[in-house]
Formats: sequence, C-alpha cells, structure tokens
Amino acid sequence: MKRREFLAAAAGATAAIGAPGILRAQPAPIRIGEINSYTAQPAFTLPYRNGWQLAAEEVNAAGGVLGRKIEVISRDDGGKPEDAVRLANELLANEKVDALCGTFLSNTGLAVSAFSKQNKKFFLAAEPLSDAVTWSQGHRYCFRLRASTYMQAAMLVEEAAKLPAKKWALVSPNYEYGQSAVKWFKELLKAKRPDVEFVVEQFPALGKIDAGATVQALAAANPEAIFNATFGPDLTNLVRQGNTRGLFEQRAVVSLLTGEPEYLDPLKDETPEGWIVTGYPWEAIDTAAHTTFRTAYQKRFNDYPRLGSVVGYQTIKAMAAIIAKAGDVDSEKLVDAARGISMDSPFGPLTFRAIDHQATMGAYVGKTALKGGKGVMIDWRYADGAKYLPDDATVKTLRPDAG
Repeated sequence: MKRREFLAAAAGATAAIGAPGILRAQPAPIRIGEINSYTAQPAFTLPYRNGWQLAAEEVNAAGGVLGRKIEVISRDDGGKPEDAVRLANELLANEKVDALCGTFLSNTGLAVSAFSKQNKKFFLAAEPLSDAVTWSQGHRYCFRLRASTYMQAAMLVEEAAKLPAKKWALVSPNYEYGQSAVKWFKELLKAKRPDVEFVVEQFPALGKIDAGATVQALAAANPEAIFNATFGPDLTNLVRQGNTRGLFEQRAVVSLLTGEPEYLDPLKDETPEGWIVTGYPWEAIDTAAHTTFRTAYQKRFNDYPRLGSVVGYQTIKAMAAIIAKAGDVDSEKLVDAARGISMDSPFGPLTFRAIDHQATMGAYVGKTALKGGKGVMIDWRYADGAKYLPDDATVKTLRPDAG
C-alpha cells in the first residue's frame, strides 16, 4: 500500500508540473502609462477615462494584444506641466511602463512630448491640440490622435469665409492652444478673405477670465463677427456676460470646441443660438461604428458619451493596434508601426500620417441651438481631418525632421 501511495503521489506531482495552466505563469501585461488633468479639467477628462477603460476592457476581453492583457497605469497631472513630467518619469522608472499616452492641455502635452523625446519612449498625445505637438516641436517618438488647432480652425474658416462680416474680434485663452488657434484662424481666414480685418484680440488667462472686462473690450471695438476659443468655465462666464450685455446680438460667432457636450451642457438654456462651432452631436450620429460605440458606452456607464469619451476610447484602441502591428513593445518598433497606420474609430477610418505623426481623425462642424432647455448641435456635418491638413511640402517647412 505504501509503495502504491508513493507512486501515485509522484505521478500526481509530475502531472501538476507538466499540466498547462496549473503552475505556468501568465504572460506579463503590457503596461501603458497614462497621464491627464483629471482634477483640473474634469468635464472632459472624466468621460475620457471612462472611454479608455471601456477600450481596455474590450481589448482584454478579445484576448489582449500579442497574447498579453493591457494594463493602464493612470496618473493625474493637475493641469501642471512640471507634474506631468515628474509623473512620466515615475511611470517609466517605477512602474516600468512600455509606452506613454494621454494629456489634455497643450502645455502639459508638449512637456510630456519633450520628456518622451529625451527618453526615446513612445508617446501618443491624446487630446492636446497645439500644432507644435506635431510640427515645430514634433519628433520621432510623439504621435497625436485628435484634430489639431490648425485642422479645426481650417474647418471653421471654411464657414467663416462665407459670412459677410469684415471686422473680426478674437478671444482665446493665453497659452499655447489659444495662441495657436488665433494664429491659424487669422492666417487661414485672411487667405480666403483678404478683405477682413481683426479689430481686437483678447487673451484672458486660462481659468481666470474677467468675463465682464473681456466682453466690454470686445464690444468697444464694434466687430461684425467674433472668433472664440475659450472653453470650460471660461466659456460659460463669457457667454453669460455676453448675453447680459448684448455682445452677441446681430453678430456672427465662430467658436472652437463649443459644440462639445462637455461645454454645451453647463450652459443649459443660456446656450447662444446660431454659433458656428466644432463639437460632437453624440445623440444624432447614426453610423454603424458610432452606434456600436455609443451603445457599449451607455451600457457600461449608464451615461451618454462626451467627446472626451471618444478620445479616451480611441487612444487605447490606437495603442492596441500599433502594438499589434509592431509585434513588440520596443519604442523604436512602435514608432515604425505607427507611421502610416490606419484603423477604424467611432468617427470612421483614420490614419496616422507618416510625415508628421498627425492622425486624420476629424471633427463635426455645425451650429448651436436650444432643444428642451439644453444646448445641441444642428445642421452639422463630419469634416474628415485628412481634408484639412497641409500637404507634405508645407509640412516640411513647419516640422524640422519631416521627410
């Protein structure tokens, strides 16, 4: 009996050692370091976080990438570039992440981009819109997902040029994104309409707008039309003061980002009607790709998606596609895989251009309106980002390493 028991135990031990899935270690997850301004810009970044969580769950439910699960290690930079860089370093040094992604504000995005260049680490900038990200400060290791200030300004200029207005006022936050938005709107509109003039420019500090004084300065110049690039609480305050003082009466307004539910929702019944905007009419887009995304998002979070939700979702979907194509998580291989890669998205197909690493993800252009006491977009169309980017010859004058 003792001999039989011994042999049975030995056979059991051998079977356990050789049996697949019993003692064999699971492959280590692919670790993606994500940084964003969750406490500083919650209206956009909290839906954004929901979006990337949904994407990671979908990728992992389908078996992961290269047979490995994706694990997102997220950090909050508080809207401060210096904290964003510190956190990027922590993610690389302590968390051993394989790649970096995220950021919201243009100054934090540029700071992390510079860090990725110094450390030769792949970085997918999700949201920062400044054209410096892919042009003047662009480099091998940085790619950008969302339509840039140049692209969205070009979309709006297409409509602004049709207006009879000749005298324009401009208002925008005084940091990289706002300066870039004003620069391109002026240049692109002047190219289409040499007869226009810009009679006043206001650059309030981000998050610290003195809306009454700003509205007064804009009105004093007596413009025929206004270009606005403020967003968030600054936009809400500007609209409230502008409505009170009659700034927008009998004046056309062209406004960057204002059609996004993140910024329309807080305005409620104060939403000005008839503004020409870029945004996201989530409830009205009926393409198959968007309907699938919207349904999954609403089921998962019991809430409707914002634009941030789409950006977060596509950021992780793009990371997964790039890693799959690269067949590795080595940064050099990721860069080579990302250049020219095409993929599907809730907005339709997009490509990361090889020449400047800018994705061709577009934006929706339409007008603001009130519906049920809430701001919405009407008369909208999807503007394919590929149609609003300069050609290769122009990019080579804007980006030092383009080629």
